[in-house]
Amino acid sequence: MNSNQDLLKSYKLGDLNLSNRVVMAPMTRGRANNPEDKPTASLHAEYYKQRASAGLIISEGSQISKDAVGYINTPGIYTEEQIKGWKEVTQEVHKANGKIFIQLWHVGRMSHPDFHNGKLPMAPSAINPNEKSYTTEGFKDTVVPREMSLEDIKTTISDFKTAAKNSVEAGFDGVEIHSSNGYLFHQFFNATSNQRKDEYGGSLENRARILFEVLDAVKEVIPENRVGVRLNPSMHGIFGCIIDEQTIPTFDYIIEKLNNYNLSYLHLSEPFTDVSEVPFAETQIAKRYRPMYNGTIIINGGFDQEKGNRVIADGDADMVAFGKPYISNPDLVERFAQNIPLDNWDENTLYSGGAEGYLDYEVKAEREAVLQ
Repeated sequence: MNSNQDLLKSYKLGDLNLSNRVVMAPMTRGRANNPEDKPTASLHAEYYKQRASAGLIISEGSQISKDAVGYINTPGIYTEEQIKGWKEVTQEVHKANGKIFIQLWHVGRMSHPDFHNGKLPMAPSAINPNEKSYTTEGFKDTVVPREMSLEDIKTTISDFKTAAKNSVEAGFDGVEIHSSNGYLFHQFFNATSNQRKDEYGGSLENRARILFEVLDAVKEVIPENRVGVRLNPSMHGIFGCIIDEQTIPTFDYIIEKLNNYNLSYLHLSEPFTDVSEVPFAETQIAKRYRPMYNGTIIINGGFDQEKGNRVIADGDADMVAFGKPYISNPDLVERFAQNIPLDNWDENTLYSGGAEGYLDYEVKAEREAVLQ
């Protein structure tokens, strides 16, 4: 076993002791195929238990309300049935000595009236992202959303607070605020999708306001050091995200202000697409924000074992989140430790709704404790 890798070293995350620095990234998998939009013991609990040797699991995005949904068969965290379903997940992960945070999610305009009984989805401004929404009838064009009223914003903040409270009840070790990837918070941050004239629009301080109001609300029901924030500063050309001259300064402001909070971590993504020719984009996210942020940084986006070890050794991040490799390699940590080649995932079953392509990937490594 090669246990001297930086990825396999233990880590103190606030008051949590993690066995390694490998993070299972949040990934939508479309397996809550039931009327309650709840996780199930037969699928979700087994799926996460299989991957519990990760230093930290971050769950798939879980919508905070019916208004927050934008994809079929995604689990929520706003009803008693959903809380019970997630509790089965956390119990199995904890039995396997794992740690798990839930990602709290509101998609904003990245939705479709099909999810809202024909009503328009909500967004900071009435601007169509001109993307596709995956509904029960397949992909459909997004629409011009309804601009959120101040009351809508207050309700959404309250929904995040309630979802965090529900997450504690469900047994999660913490929560991650999904303020990334073109969803609701990202729509507020970006001047091309937020053209409001009130206290939530205009200046970069105003466009970032909702995130900090959510953090202030959430920390009333869960300790700050059990709350993570996810950001994707250089996302461009997908999910309606357009980088302009205000984009990176806005994220600079957000990340510097996050130092005022005793968060569990800041979860950053390297660019999902090539932005080397995009004006105003930042091509090296970890390197830019490591000197700017005082707490734990998790980095994500195209990392393999070698690159993951290197980014930690270089001091640019503390932990590394792996997405698709975790789909087909439930024993990813052990494979890293034992230098076992990774299996590829099946694109055709990523969102297919059942056990196939979800629970049937082979464990090839010995399930022995990774040395610290």
